[in-house]
Formats: sequence, structure tokens, C-alpha cells
Amino acid sequence: MVTLSGLEVLLQGLDGSAPSGGEGGALPDALRGQRIGLVTNPAAVDRDLRQASDRLWAAGRGAGAPFRLTRLFGPEHGVRGDYVDGSSVPDSVDGATGLPVSSLYGEHRRPVAATLEDVDVLVVDLQDVGARFYTYQVTVAGCLEAGAAHGRPVVVLDRPNPIGGLLVEGPALEPGFESFVGRRGQPVRHGLTLGEVAATVNAGEGIGADLTVVPCAGWRRADWWDATGLPWVIPSPNLPTPDTAAVYPGTCLLEGTLLSEGRGTTRPFEIVGAPWIDPDRWADALNERALPGARFRPQWFRPATAKHAGVRCGGVQVHVTDREAFRPVAAGVHLIETARRLWPGEFGWRPPSRDGDARASRAIDRLYGSADLRRRIDGGEDAASIVASWDGGAFEALRRDALRYP
Repeated sequence: MVTLSGLEVLLQGLDGSAPSGGEGGALPDALRGQRIGLVTNPAAVDRDLRQASDRLWAAGRGAGAPFRLTRLFGPEHGVRGDYVDGSSVPDSVDGATGLPVSSLYGEHRRPVAATLEDVDVLVVDLQDVGARFYTYQVTVAGCLEAGAAHGRPVVVLDRPNPIGGLLVEGPALEPGFESFVGRRGQPVRHGLTLGEVAATVNAGEGIGADLTVVPCAGWRRADWWDATGLPWVIPSPNLPTPDTAAVYPGTCLLEGTLLSEGRGTTRPFEIVGAPWIDPDRWADALNERALPGARFRPQWFRPATAKHAGVRCGGVQVHVTDREAFRPVAAGVHLIETARRLWPGEFGWRPPSRDGDARASRAIDRLYGSADLRRRIDGGEDAASIVASWDGGAFEALRRDALRYP
């Protein structure tokens, strides 16, 4: 079955035609005749690789247009994707459309009153990757909060979860550890689309925004990205392929350690390690555990940027042999625990941040959603018992209520 993104469903709805798959097909009332502020980036494309900002700009021009695009909002990496991870995105003017661009990853992390003066409704079209700490989810949550505070409806143009929508994995984020890489109660791998995540946040946190989700057509929860027929455009600089997305919910945890998570290599998040790692010893220790759906190959590498830039590192490449059986978050915990056990003198956690938040001052605590992983690994606990302790908690009920696809 052909899969259409929410953007394509919306565009078909402009002329009243029903999309392939039979879902949706009408222009939402929230958009009709309104001025639109679009939150987007380069991965938000149609199947002809035309970006959402350009498509909606063209659709909103001329007499009788169903709406008018008046402003763009740039998340992390910017509207056109030209900012590296963690770097501040400035306000600007978009060269392609001439529209003002307001940053949501700079001084402000959500739309503010001044940026909504020419906007009647916020539209979000972003490609999520299925992991809690991918910042686009928190950007959407900020849009919901701004929409509720300033009386602006929010419309999410949904897109498939590239790692499927069936599996949930990892611990729930505990109160006090909220940050721009996670909202309270969410597990690491949530098994939802971005539209479904928005629904869980809106309901679970009592935000009360006027939320409309334009669903994908033809997508099924069991579908991974390669089943959709949609083109893959990197949603951020270090997620080059769907294979990267498959391991990211686990190996991104290494960002909270002194281990390289592979930034600055050609296979970020798949190749991991550090200068003091013996690749064969680490690979053997990991493969002895027979983790489902994965093999670990010894690997030497030299990152061009980020941690250990220019330094020869030993490590492993994570090879996913069965993506249905593979549990990335569990694999990430095993990677960290084995590195800590084998090289206790060299292993370390990234130093506390400078944000003054003593409750979640370490990167690993923000990524994991609590101080639990750090404390238990430092206490000598094995990865299997840590993984066995995970509990979905209240999120499971919110997730059930938010599910939109079979």
C-alpha cells in the first residue's frame, strides 16, 4: 500500500480529492482562510522531494488561496538544515520564500507573542525518528503550550515513525529530569508518530491546546521506513540513513559518557568507542551476551569532529541482523555497562552541565530520564537487571488513547 505523509494528504485535500489509502482528504477547518506559521525543516518533503515550506508557500499565493503562509519557525538545525547539533539557530529571512524565520532553538524554544502577531494557526511538519531525546518532540510540545497560551490552534502534519510503531522500550522520564531532550513520563523509544506524541503530551500534561493531526495515509504500525516508499531525507546532520535511526535510541545514550557516539564518522551512532578501548575485547564481551538481533564488530576509527576528534579510537560497529528482535535501548545500556566494567579507570560520564540544574545536571541523566542508570552502573549492577527494571507506567494508557494507525 502506498504511504502518504500528512503533508501530501493536506495537499490533496486542497482540491477535495481523497488520498490513496482512503484516510483524510479534506482541508482542516483550522486552516481555512488563516495565516499559517510553519514549523519545519528539510526532511519535511513530499515524494517528489519538494519541501513543505515551498509547497505551502506556493499553495497559499494568489486570489482564492485556501490559506496564506506568513512565517516560518526553525527547530534545532534550522528550517533549511544548515546548523550543526546543539548550535543556536538565529532568526533570519528565508531565501527561497522571503518569509521571516523565527528560531525555536535560540533565545526562545517556543513561539512567543511577537512571533505570532501575523500567525493565526501553527502548523508543524517535522520528521521524528522515534526516540524521546530527539528534540523535535519537545519543540512540538512548546508549540502546544504557545498555542494554548495565545489562542492559536496547532495542526500537526503527521509522518511515519521510521523504526515502526509497535515497540516501546526504556525507562519513563522521572519528574525533575525534564529538559529539551525529554518530557515527563515518556520512555526512550515511544513507538508513536509525532502526531501521536503531540496527543499524549497535550492530554497527559493538561496543556489543552486546540490540536488537529492530519494523519498519514496507508501507514501501518508494523511498517519500517523502507516499507513506506517515501524518500529518506536526513532529519538532522548525524542521522544519515534509516539504519542510523534503528540504533539511535540506544547509542545516543553514549553522548552522556566519555565514549564517542560516532559523531564525526561516516556511520554516526553505529560506530562507537574511545581511545582506550580494545576493539576485539569489547566486541567479544558484547557478543558473548547474545543480544537479540545484533552483532558487534571490532572497529578502529578516527572521528573528524566532536569527541576525540583526530584521535585514533578503538570500538565496535553495531550491526543489526534482525531489526524486529533488536532492542536498541537495551543494547545502549549493555555498551555502557561493559565499557565501564572493562575499563573502569578510563571510563567516565560527561561532566555536569553549566545550566545550574542540580537535579539533572549530567547529560546521561537527562538522556536516560533519571540518575538511575549512572548510579546503578557505578554501583556495579549488570545491564540485564537494569533493563528488567523498566516500567512503562502511566504512559501506556496515554499511548493507547493516542494511537491513530492500525
